[in-house]
Amino acid sequence: MKDESLYLKIGYQPKKSDVICRWYIEPAEGMTLEDAAANTVTESSIGTWTSITTAKKYTQRLAAKVYSIDEKTGIVDTAYPVEAYDPYDISCILASIAGNIFGMKSVNNLRLMDVRLPKEIVNAHYGPAVGIKGIRKLVEVPKRPLIGTIVKPKMGLNTKDHAQVAYDAWVGGVDIVKDDENLTGQAFNPFDKRVKETLKKRDRAERKTGERKMYMANITAATTEEIIRRAEYVHKLGGEYIMIDVCIAGWPALQSLREHNEDLGLVLHAHRAMHAAYTRNEKHGISMLVLSKFLRLCGLDQLHIGSMVGKMVDAGPQSVLRSRDALVLDDVASDEFAVGQKWYGTKPVFPVASGGLHPGHLPYVVRGFGNDVIIQMGGGIHGHPKGTIAGAKAARDMLNAVVEGVPPREYKSKELQQALKTWGIVEDHT
Repeated sequence: MKDESLYLKIGYQPKKSDVICRWYIEPAEGMTLEDAAANTVTESSIGTWTSITTAKKYTQRLAAKVYSIDEKTGIVDTAYPVEAYDPYDISCILASIAGNIFGMKSVNNLRLMDVRLPKEIVNAHYGPAVGIKGIRKLVEVPKRPLIGTIVKPKMGLNTKDHAQVAYDAWVGGVDIVKDDENLTGQAFNPFDKRVKETLKKRDRAERKTGERKMYMANITAATTEEIIRRAEYVHKLGGEYIMIDVCIAGWPALQSLREHNEDLGLVLHAHRAMHAAYTRNEKHGISMLVLSKFLRLCGLDQLHIGSMVGKMVDAGPQSVLRSRDALVLDDVASDEFAVGQKWYGTKPVFPVASGGLHPGHLPYVVRGFGNDVIIQMGGGIHGHPKGTIAGAKAARDMLNAVVEGVPPREYKSKELQQALKTWGIVEDHT
């Protein structure tokens, strides 16, 4: 049998250099929580299911440790020595702390609730190139929330019509227009042509409105080489933003893109498509909080984290706001759910709220997030009964009403009142 005493170290005081993980563990039938926890760290560090003859005494220094177990809640805290990893390799770290363990027979459910990364790992990474302050300077919006939209339908439009939808949204009042997660480089709307035509419409919208306007082209592609080529193409044409499907592209592609972006200086927007495959189940998988931390570490500038309302499932407002704190604060506090994080000067990431939002959601979303949020509405703009321009104006007018403290139903905007008649106002988490 394997030596569980090597991994069970209740009362151990973690080192500052340790990687700390907080878990929810539900043991399999006939298995104690202590045994399930020991099996988890055994598999995720230097051990396996049985004793082995190839182990050396010097490898014991890399053993993970279970140092706290709460039998009532099933919450377990573990520590991993930083020497076990290449500090710059996110794939290396996640292959350990979030690798084989989720399929083990010793657990019915296993959830990585949070992670705390030490200074040695944080300082090994670039972090965001632009961050919140840089984005605000670029967009020339110093304080208020930013308004964004997604071209809808999310795929199927030809290049000309796609660019026109973007233009209508910009002149109606949105700051940012982006592609959706599944529009990449299909034949009906090729990537290079789409970027060229949409950026032309951006320039025209800027001349018409006198405001800065941004376009996020989705550079997600089949290879890392093509991802980088697309980023370079956007930069060459005067684009300032790019978007990538982070969970789908994978960590090596993201780290390669971030390295290359040292020369380009583009804003990197992270779409979290596919995240719910491992974040949705509150008893199993990996939390959005963990994903948020690794994406800040990697160097993305903006990240969808949920909106607390709308069409998508979030684990409640508090969970969304924990992710927000992990993105925007330099020193994140711990609580009964989370283990905190120090970022040692790493630039903050702009939180993005999206997923089934409409103008009537803005008061609630702004109240929860504060000013540092990008609020994206797709159907909530393009579904306006008078079309995209009116929908964009309704969204911008609702934001103005919130910022100015005017009751939305009293704000003098026929477009806003039409939107409220269509969708109403949402006052709480639903």
